[in-house]
Amino acid sequence: MTSIITRHALLRCFVRTRRLISEHRTPKPLCSDRSYATEEVKSPKIYTKTGDKGFSSTFTGERRPKEDHIFEALGNTDELSSAIGLAREFCLDKGHTFTDQLDKIQCILQDVGSNIATPRSSAREIHRNRTKFSPQPITDLETWIDHFTEELPPLTSFILPSGGKSSAALHLARTVCRRAERSVAPIVRSGEADPDVAKFLNRLSDYLFTVARYAALKEAKEEKIYRRPE
Repeated sequence: MTSIITRHALLRCFVRTRRLISEHRTPKPLCSDRSYATEEVKSPKIYTKTGDKGFSSTFTGERRPKEDHIFEALGNTDELSSAIGLAREFCLDKGHTFTDQLDKIQCILQDVGSNIATPRSSAREIHRNRTKFSPQPITDLETWIDHFTEELPPLTSFILPSGGKSSAALHLARTVCRRAERSVAPIVRSGEADPDVAKFLNRLSDYLFTVARYAALKEAKEEKIYRRPE
């Protein structure tokens, strides 16, 4: 795909250069009959058919079966980003001020996926450098958690997923995050991914729990408390 895009870019550059040379040599009147139609460039197809036999590629070029633990973890982090995206839409409707944090988190999850998709056993130095995961997002999450916690009432009972659509959707994202963390943990233990990736997912589930409670508070929605059935 990269080579296709590069060839199109070179073709456009060549056409424009020839046009500029021609215009410089032959001046044209102010109102010419020149066509302003742009060159047609075909976009690469979304499907590649390379996974039709049940195998896919890591960032290092290694072919593995789609049920491999690497792709299981990638699927879970992708699902997590989608769940956060859905929760974000509910939060936007209610005017919550933390949606920019959700935007940033979705972008960081792309970096998480890049790191997971680069198993250290087959990665060259150039791969490791491009997909290295920074610990800064972990610090950011902790700062945000502390900020929201200051405004929340003390937690004295188990909270059930509730508190309005925004809160419930964030709780759902939290449970997907836990699953993503569980699937990443063995990859990190084997040395195939950066330990900070697992730390980030662990802290992210805490953030999602906290911000779910915060959303319920700001919307004045009641959080359901666990009560033992009689």
